[in-house]
Amino acid sequence: MQKHGAAQNGPTLLDVFFEQRSRLIGLAAKIIGCRSHAEDIVHEAFIKVDDAAEAEQIHSQASYLTRVVRNLSIDHYRRRQFEERLMRQDVDSCESPVMLGESPEALVSDQQVLERVSGALADLPERTRDAFEMCRIHGMTQREIAKILGVSPSLVNAMIRDALQHCREKAL
Repeated sequence: MQKHGAAQNGPTLLDVFFEQRSRLIGLAAKIIGCRSHAEDIVHEAFIKVDDAAEAEQIHSQASYLTRVVRNLSIDHYRRRQFEERLMRQDVDSCESPVMLGESPEALVSDQQVLERVSGALADLPERTRDAFEMCRIHGMTQREIAKILGVSPSLVNAMIRDALQHCREKAL
């Protein structure tokens, strides 16, 4: 009996991992911008997939590893961006608690719009939301996004357009 849900005579998860490791690190590094952290993410992905492989059979180990690395990388990138924003807010709040010229009403209104946009983004399918955030928040090109998501650039364009339209409708 072979471990890791591999078919008789098929490659084990460990075999696939070592075969795909460089490509997976490259994928993670492209998303998060740091090869060192990418290596950590690929290692974490292997541990997660290895645990899952013991519980269930994985039909396409390479695809599953790629999806896990992609998701972990995006999560890492979002978490890092969020932490950086919090750090900037802490520094900014020490210097100036309220922006000059902004009334409390304007701040409340802006906060409400932000909450509606955040809710609209949460309504979107995960892949559409990821494409929109990679483009509008992280400044990635549609070709880069298409490569990461494994879709065509024209589909990325359509997803971003749909997400933007959805956010505009919900934020008004």
